[in-house]
Amino acid sequence: MAVRGGQAPRREGMIVGEGLVVLAERIFRAGLRAVDGEAVVRRALALCSGEGRPALLRVAGEERAMPENGRLALLSIGKAAAPMAAAAEAALGAVLGEGIVITKEGHALPLRRCQVFEAGHPLPDAAGVAATQAALAMVDRLGRDDLLLVLVSGGASALFVAPPPGLALAELQTMTSALLACGASIHELNTVRKHCSACAGGWLAARAALARIEALILSDVIGDDLATIASGPVTPDPSTFAEALEIVHRYRLRRSVPAAVVRHLEEGAGGRRPETPKPGAACFERVRSTIVANNETARRAAAACAASLGFSTCEVADPLQGEARLAALNLVELARRVRRGEGPVREPACLLAGGETTVVVRGKGRGGRNQECALAAVQGLAGMEGVALLCAGSDGSDGPTPAAGAVVTGETRSQAEERHADPRQFLARNDAYGFFARVGGHLITGPTRTNVMDLAILLLDRRAGAAGEADPPPARVPA
Repeated sequence: MAVRGGQAPRREGMIVGEGLVVLAERIFRAGLRAVDGEAVVRRALALCSGEGRPALLRVAGEERAMPENGRLALLSIGKAAAPMAAAAEAALGAVLGEGIVITKEGHALPLRRCQVFEAGHPLPDAAGVAATQAALAMVDRLGRDDLLLVLVSGGASALFVAPPPGLALAELQTMTSALLACGASIHELNTVRKHCSACAGGWLAARAALARIEALILSDVIGDDLATIASGPVTPDPSTFAEALEIVHRYRLRRSVPAAVVRHLEEGAGGRRPETPKPGAACFERVRSTIVANNETARRAAAACAASLGFSTCEVADPLQGEARLAALNLVELARRVRRGEGPVREPACLLAGGETTVVVRGKGRGGRNQECALAAVQGLAGMEGVALLCAGSDGSDGPTPAAGAVVTGETRSQAEERHADPRQFLARNDAYGFFARVGGHLITGPTRTNVMDLAILLLDRRAGAAGEADPPPARVPA
């Protein structure tokens, strides 16, 4: 596992006495603040004007001409859609003509000029379909003199949903469930989604072909691939129906995916359905996209916080990806290397990793990829003094649970034994949520209204030892 980083100034006494669990959460929250949806748009968007010229829109430091005779409309989609739209409203004022916001249930904010819709995630629902129809109707009203500002954040693939002719919402729901359960990557999942959609995979840009589009994007995918983020509604799609069909076959989903979906993909692969708009299509000539923040933004801020606390920090160069259990083993091995003095930094050390793992569902328990990763590390960290590992989603949710993730220490296994909870048994049935509910260690933040994938924060400090180590907090489970 490659790492990069450097030594921080030693500040004796700053860490000892304040549990590593508490410090890990503090570092995590520092990362979240740097990618707050409202803050990133506020930094990237401004309205300015000069004498004798019309108003200009400044996007990420570049000036873009505003429509002289047209309208400015806004579409904000994703888990961070509401705060991103709030920042746009503040920047644009009365210049903004109308706007639609589509976000996850529980993530809405009151806005002045935009209509706000909440919808289901990770499975699309009827509310999302209705909200998307309203958004597409707004887009249909735009003409050549108009400008559409599109604000995109993670989660939009499920929230911005328009079944194509021949497919029903229930069939998309079943398809999504099957892909989530089999361990498909976000790229694979969204390749199939794009080919079962009338708005993703560049179709929104095609629909708004006459209007100019400025897209500000909060990235939640490794490598910031514009075609994968939110399934690329205004981005050329290099993937094909044939690739989407191959993914279904690769994961042996032909029986679990509805027959109508398989038939739809087969018709597309056979040229009987139109492919998604490809690179070079005319509709993208009027589209400009800007990444305003990503996982690296959060990691840099978390690293700065850790350094201020006296930790020597380094970022793990290899992204968190693949199966969560294997990612946990890599993190445990990295902790052991640092403890042996073979790591890239000396203790007290903070190692930061970011990305998005997957979970192959084998049992019937509850959990998410971050809780599973933390649970899979319990055995390997058992008995190590002065160590804490926090794994959490930047969006504040991890799977179908109220937890953002979990934190474990070298004491977690012994605490589990006291509560007659065998980590291996809970892991075997994919019940990480049940484990931490019994033993303690859940991290519950509530909706953070941002989404830049996940963070893993590994802290090591010999001086903390068993006596200085804080127990994991008791599970905080809403009634």
